[in-house]
Amino acid sequence: MKAIKKFNLRALIVMAIMSALGYVLMLLEFPLPMVIPSFIKFDFSELPAIITSFALGPVYGVGVCFLKNLLHLFNTTTACVGEASNFVLGSFFVFTAGLIYKKKKTFKGAIIATLIGALVMAVVSIPINYYIMYPFYSKFFGLPLPAILGMYKALLPSVDSIFEALVIFNLPFNFLKGIIDALICFACYKKLSPLIKGNMS
Repeated sequence: MKAIKKFNLRALIVMAIMSALGYVLMLLEFPLPMVIPSFIKFDFSELPAIITSFALGPVYGVGVCFLKNLLHLFNTTTACVGEASNFVLGSFFVFTAGLIYKKKKTFKGAIIATLIGALVMAVVSIPINYYIMYPFYSKFFGLPLPAILGMYKALLPSVDSIFEALVIFNLPFNFLKGIIDALICFACYKKLSPLIKGNMS
């Protein structure tokens, strides 16, 4: 019982530390205007969450997603909707990947886990943006949907609808974001895992 409590306490402490790191990485977001409209930013804030999900389990990974966005509410520019979206998408990514990796803890399993997790996040991003994010921005920030579509058309004039834009731009963007986080995770996981789990020899 003492060992379980000790592990849980350590896991919670690690989750808090990784959440703080995720929050800092959220602040370092940057646009990729040649790839996707500049109001959509790229960041590496899911990296601490995926590492935690692999090391401690998917629930702790989701916990990191929640806490980093909770901290980011103090810097929100989207009336909390951006943070809610980031939490949902990040949670789908790290929970899916962490759950698969938990059942198959091999390098091949980790690759499969991150590929599926990134794909799930990318697919979920379409309804999240289409039904929640963009209508919210349009209504509460005075940004008409045709104006949003115009930002996509500036990159690809043949885009005819918001839904089409989300499939062409946002889906691959979020998939690649997950893959990049996963690649960095693979590069540093072996060194960080013993420290996170507390079993350094």
